[in-house]
Amino acid sequence: MKITNELRNKTKAEIKKELLELLKEQFNLRMQKSMGEVSRSHLYKQVRRNIARVKTLLKEKERTV
Repeated sequence: MKITNELRNKTKAEIKKELLELLKEQFNLRMQKSMGEVSRSHLYKQVRRNIARVKTLLKEKERTV
């Protein structure tokens, strides 16, 4: 995941795009988990935390506008 400072320099549209990519990745991991194909289960936790980081940055940008 990119450093939070790098995300802060992006526009709201770019951050939303990043969020969509993370949500897709989370969905794919969830599907793999249900099929029993996940070999690296730590990725699910990592993606979930990155989604939270991105959502937090979006809220911060909305408040400053």
